[in-house]
Amino acid sequence: MLDQQEEERSKEALLEKPEPWEPWESKLVAGCLFTAIIGLVILGWLIHTYVLN
Repeated sequence: MLDQQEEERSKEALLEKPEPWEPWESKLVAGCLFTAIIGLVILGWLIHTYVLN
């Protein structure tokens, strides 16, 4: 019985409206994506320079 109640609460939580993002969370995600892209560019350059040549 408890498992069924927990499952119902879990389903309700999934179907609720998501809470809005804070501005700092958006900046954090954008910064992380920017850092990841720069890291991939540097890694690609290093592989091209030292491994493929």
